Amino acid sequence: MQEADVAAMLRDSMMVVLKLGGPVLMVALATGLVMSLLQAATQINEQTLAFVPKVLAIGATLALSGAFMMSTLSDFAHRIFDTMVAVGGS
Repeated sequence: MQEADVAAMLRDSMMVVLKLGGPVLMVALATGLVMSLLQAATQINEQTLAFVPKVLAIGATLALSGAFMMSTLSDFAHRIFDTMVAVGGS
């Protein structure tokens, strides 16, 4: 296995991490920001008011993008296992 192959595998793994974690983190960030603005505007400082909407938003994001995430992770795993077979077989 060449250095370029290892670098490509690392690049692919980082892209998979961004594809899988990015949407969930962005939704959590946006939900937290909106809830913080609402709490600041209404002067209600209750921790559960920020937590519950975040959990619901993250759950909805996972439900809507779960198939995409699963196919992305499955494709990446197949590529990694194929590479293992190719390296081990030579």
